[in-house]
Amino acid sequence: MPFESVKDDHIRARVGQVEYLGQKLLDWGIPIVVPIGGHAIYLDAKRFLPQIPQEQFPAQRLAAELYLEAGIRAMERGIVSAGRSKETGENYYPELELVRLTIPRRVYTQAHMDLTAEAVEEVYYNRDRLRGLKMIYEPKYLHFFQARFELQ
Repeated sequence: MPFESVKDDHIRARVGQVEYLGQKLLDWGIPIVVPIGGHAIYLDAKRFLPQIPQEQFPAQRLAAELYLEAGIRAMERGIVSAGRSKETGENYYPELELVRLTIPRRVYTQAHMDLTAEAVEEVYYNRDRLRGLKMIYEPKYLHFFQARFELQ
């Protein structure tokens, strides 16, 4: 359907799905970025996993755990995505460590939102057992897509 993204009903349904997921997580005390966005929920990995220092990649660990828990593909938006200084090779340490749960249009049902919420809740409930990661492989380019990690 051409131009559906400018139709009010479509926008209402799309944003409503994201709001539904975000509100469920907020109701359960799960730390997310507010206000809730129109296309994604951002989990606050620093508050979600305070026991994991930033140099041990808390957002990457959270994204990996969501995949292991329920097959949820999420995107780390923290120290791994921030990259390194070309001059010193040191990591950049962004203020935020986030995990993006993007909701593509016309793909997921309400049941998918419930499954996602329940998986995030399960990981949050068991968060104290999670440890950080160590980067064991980092390619020259696109390291946030191709880097490899192991548990600390």
